[in-house]
Amino acid sequence: MPETKKVILTGDRPTGKLHIGHYAGSLKQRVTLQNSGAYDEIYIMIADAQALTDNADHPEKIRDNIMEVALDYLSIGIDPAKSSIFIQSHIAELTELSFYYMNLVTLSRLERNPTVKSEIQMRNFETSIPVGFLTYPISQAADITAFAATTVPVGADQAPMLEQTKEIVHKFNAVYGETLTEPQILLPDNQACLRLPGTDGKAKMSKSLGNCIYLSDSEETLKTKVMSMFTDPGHIRVQDPGRVEGNTVFIYLDAFSRQEHFAEYLPEYAGLDELKEHYTRGGLGDVKVKKFLLNVLLEELNPVRTLRKSYEKDMERVYEILRSGSEKAKETAAATLGKVKHAMRIDYFDDATFLSEQKAKFS
Repeated sequence: MPETKKVILTGDRPTGKLHIGHYAGSLKQRVTLQNSGAYDEIYIMIADAQALTDNADHPEKIRDNIMEVALDYLSIGIDPAKSSIFIQSHIAELTELSFYYMNLVTLSRLERNPTVKSEIQMRNFETSIPVGFLTYPISQAADITAFAATTVPVGADQAPMLEQTKEIVHKFNAVYGETLTEPQILLPDNQACLRLPGTDGKAKMSKSLGNCIYLSDSEETLKTKVMSMFTDPGHIRVQDPGRVEGNTVFIYLDAFSRQEHFAEYLPEYAGLDELKEHYTRGGLGDVKVKKFLLNVLLEELNPVRTLRKSYEKDMERVYEILRSGSEKAKETAAATLGKVKHAMRIDYFDDATFLSEQKAKFS
């Protein structure tokens, strides 16, 4: 039996520009995985159809952000020669797969999905849940299995979605025979990256809350956001002891700072542990720590901003990257759909035995 190809499927909803929460939580890891040479195929999906499940009344919001997300991908180092960037709604096969998978999942199971439950509460859908939104774990299973993904890099909050995909894979294979590939979740290595808070200290970065640092922010905008970040409200004077737990600036330093940053920008400290210790005992002001964080983020994001500007000057190239990536994705998904329909014995016109069976039946 041939060895299973190693395939990655991941993506984002195009409801706005991507921010450093996305970058720390998954985007940066995607580039590392892409360049590792360990994977045979990588598919990165702009999940516009999924985004419409709770934005059906505002399709212009999705349309306006397709290119924004594509630019964000390319600017952080996604290489179209190594990774296929595609638009979900262009792949009709995903919808057909979802339709077949719906027969393998109960309504009560969907309603028990922890990710779905929390998303329903967040969007105030408790009394009126769009069917498309409730069933998006099934859609996600179609996305993953269509590309025979063996690895799905996501945040910890998406783990229940992967478990539901595995259940669908097991059920399908049990009923129809071994056809679908079971995926494995891949979480970020850096625990601080799993969920970066907003700049205001709130648990979630959100465009609507205005607490995001976007990958496309200018240097001046980045400076303004960092210098106004939430720290420890009890740390009023420099000499006051401060708390690093729950302190947004230190959470960001956990995620982004490296040892060489201290040698470059803050040589009086041996590393982050020593900086934290000084802040905790008192005598270290928030402004100094924020300026250090600003230098760290500028070093991280300046190359991203520069690459983005070069792509912005050649939007025809970006358009072509999306078009060709979507064509490749469609070809792969069509092959999987063919296998699924064959396993389900509904490929009537592609199965040479169908007509002979019917002839024998009526002879």
